Parts: sequence; C-alpha cells; structure tokens
Amino acid sequence: MAPRADKPTITMADVARRAGTSTAVVSYVMNDGPRAVAAATRERVLAAAAELGYRPNRIARALRSRTSGVVGLILADSPNPYFGDLARHVERALDERDRLVLIGNAGYSAERQRRLVDRFLAAQVDALVIVSADGGGDVTPQAEAAGVPIVYVHHGPDGGRAPLVEADNRHAAQEAVAHLRGHGHARVAFLSGPHDGGPVGRRRAAWQALAGDDPDALLLRCAYTRADADALIRRLVADDAVPRALVTATDEQAIGILSGAWACGLAVPDELALISLDGTPESAHTAPALTVTRQPLRAMAEHAVELVFDPAFQPPAAHAPLVVRRSCGC
Repeated sequence: MAPRADKPTITMADVARRAGTSTAVVSYVMNDGPRAVAAATRERVLAAAAELGYRPNRIARALRSRTSGVVGLILADSPNPYFGDLARHVERALDERDRLVLIGNAGYSAERQRRLVDRFLAAQVDALVIVSADGGGDVTPQAEAAGVPIVYVHHGPDGGRAPLVEADNRHAAQEAVAHLRGHGHARVAFLSGPHDGGPVGRRRAAWQALAGDDPDALLLRCAYTRADADALIRRLVADDAVPRALVTATDEQAIGILSGAWACGLAVPDELALISLDGTPESAHTAPALTVTRQPLRAMAEHAVELVFDPAFQPPAAHAPLVVRRSCGC
C-alpha cells in the first residue's frame, strides 16, 4: 500500500480565496483586529475557514504579536480538590479570553515553585497566576524583569509586591464557630496544618480570637491530607480525647476525620460536630454530608484573571457563606 500523502496545510490565502476577500481581512477576523470587519464579511470568512478546516497558527501569531497566548498557573498542590477546582475556574476564565493555560504543581515545595516560575518565564508565558506554596518567596522581581504580570490567588508570600486575591479566612472561621456555639458547644476545637503559615494561619487566628482562655488545649494539627486526619482522630479516640465540636481548616482534613470516626465507631454529629472551611464540591457527598463555609473559588479565579489584564482592577472582598448540612448537627 502506498504511503498516505500528508494533508496540505490550509493557509489564510486559501480562506481568502474561498471567502472572496483579501488575506488582510482574514487576518483581521482571526485576530479580532486591528481593523473592524463588517458582520456579513466576518461570517463569510468564518464559514470559509470552517469548510476548509483552517486553524490559526498560534506560534506564527505569537511571533507577530510578541505574545504567546499562554498563561502559567502554578498550584500549591494540584491533587487537592480545592486547588483543582480553583484551577478549573482559572482555566475557564482564561479560555473566555482566548488564552491557553500551562499548569504546574509545586507540591507544597517552595523550591519546586521557584523552578516552575523560571521554566514558565523561559517559555515566554504572557502572565503568571500563582497559588503560592508556603515559603516560596516573592517572585515578582523575576516576573517584572521579564515583563510578565503576576497575580497571587488564595495565598501569596508575606510582603509580596504582586496583587493577591484572598479567600475568606477570618469571617469563614467566625461563622463556623458561631454556628457550632448555636448548637450549644461552648468549646470548639480547631484542626490546623503542621504550621501556621498562609491562609490556614489566618483561619486559625480568627478561631483563636473566639476560643476562650485556653486555646492551646483545643488546637489540633496534622498535614493537609485525608490519611493524616484519619490517623489523628483514631489517636484521639484511643486516648479518649475527642473534642465535642471541631472546625477543620480544609475539606481534605474533614473527610479524613469522617473516615477515621466511622472506622472507630465515633458518631458524627452525635458525638463529634464538624464544620470545614473550604467547601469543595465533593464535601456535599460525604457521609454525613459536611457543613462547610463555601469559598467563592469561581469569583476568586475571575478576579485574579481580571487583574492579569487590568492591574487597576479592585476585586471585592471574598465571602464564604455557611452551607448547612448534616455533620454539624443540623
């Protein structure tokens, strides 16, 4: 059998011939400018492009415009559903602006985050959106030297020069504590991370301001994983030290608490009332379903993308409403 001939490349000139117009007009249509094109002509060009199977050459367009059409997104930990959902919304907001997204996972490693920034800048991304890993340091000087705008979302370095779109950390923790106290729980424990950096530290501080005279006795810690939270609640059950009410900093920890509690025969919410401060979609599908403060991830993503293109944009304050389900005792 003879080898199949390569499919010929369809060019703007081919589209122009089919549409009965000039290549310049085709370029204006495909690049949304710089000159306006009459609606009827635009439709004719798009129809011709569709018939021929023409696809704009992004590389060639990047060389002409000196932009790549690609935005780099660095996540603190991509397997975490909270960050995965945030990434989905960032990608959608950038797609609406005809931008591709290049995603990197820092895995909570400050060193890996720095390497990703270097690689993305070397790839000539048009902008960077970063969910910073703790201790990652401010990479704004690197980005500015390359002429690349940068925006932090959810978490940024202390003293960072780039804009930060934050989650609702303080009010979310306050709402959770107030709701559990409304159920009659005078002492509400808090499950923090291994240390107090970033958004979790701000959530812990808001809880501590309401915790009473001995917050240390009510402060628990574990890594931001289901396995570590599962192991923690099993130890607390074994030591007869389970708090009556608990706010977890993240959904991943809350899901681990539910798993370990079930394995130990600890009834939620009858023996342990539980609220989480993330509100990812899968929190609605646990057993029992988690009461959460739902972080406005879509709005945060859209505000971060808006800041990429308009540094003067002033994003409104985030608000995480309480979503009442079964785990709190309602």
